[in-house]
Amino acid sequence: MSTRVVSPRRARVLPARRIKVRELPTRRIRESRGDKLFMFFVYLLLLVFLAIVLLPLLYIVASSFSSPEAVSSGRVLLWPVDFSIRGYQVALSNPQVIQGYANSLFYTVFGTLISVTLTIAIAYPLSRKTLVGRNLVMSLILFTMLFSGGLIPTYLVVQSLGMLDTRWALIIPQAIGVWQVIIARTYFRTAIPDELAEAAQLDGCSDLRFLWSVVIPLAKPMIAVVALMYAILQWNSYFDALIYLKSPDLFPLQLVLRNVLILNTYSGGAVDASVMLQRQQLADLLKYSLIVVSSVPVLVIYPFVARYFTKGILIGAVKG
Repeated sequence: MSTRVVSPRRARVLPARRIKVRELPTRRIRESRGDKLFMFFVYLLLLVFLAIVLLPLLYIVASSFSSPEAVSSGRVLLWPVDFSIRGYQVALSNPQVIQGYANSLFYTVFGTLISVTLTIAIAYPLSRKTLVGRNLVMSLILFTMLFSGGLIPTYLVVQSLGMLDTRWALIIPQAIGVWQVIIARTYFRTAIPDELAEAAQLDGCSDLRFLWSVVIPLAKPMIAVVALMYAILQWNSYFDALIYLKSPDLFPLQLVLRNVLILNTYSGGAVDASVMLQRQQLADLLKYSLIVVSSVPVLVIYPFVARYFTKGILIGAVKG
């Protein structure tokens, strides 16, 4: 019995049959009446919170674009009455406001750079297992979060360092935040594996080079979140300036805004001091105009770091 050998060249390849996969219709899970009622109250609660936050903002913006008479008489609700930009003209023409705006930008930019640099410098070594005594150092840092020396000892330290009535008094004492150190340390410990550092050491990479070339590029979401926290803290800070500063040329914008809102001591050249009624009306208008002006930088910066905020703020969550 002979066996016929088929040459590979003459072998016919049968075409693959197309198998039609029947897609099953997707069925939506039918919610119970209790679930619908629960979601209704959730959305209702969110709408209430949105109204609580949004309505005052709309009122402030509407008042800032209204006339002084309309603001003082209380005729402004959620829409400008007798549209006017006089409040912004007077506010931006005052050299005290412009100087305060420039000072706040200086404190925010340089304070944030210094704070982020120091936070990374202390958080990254604490995240490495090779650092001896890291748990003790972290315990001491957490201790300062629960207990502090107080206002008077802090003032005496700033005075002994010769930083009173200087710009450094608003940058150095609040340069490092414990909460920001915890966030950065947690990120470095979970997102930067030890194997990556060991591989870099085998290639001859130093610790500083590894931090600059590997760790910082991988930590952009965390750095953006920490920088945003420090920037908002620096921009809205006025209590430290009230304690440590005496020269009006160093006052931040928030301290100028406080003088308008609380002390009502605006001294712009456009205000006619002989007419008290007009002075009071203009002061009421300037309150809302300065609030809008002081909030613009934060509103401009936030969209650029919003994409990193959710990813960076949830550091240390349970991962599947």
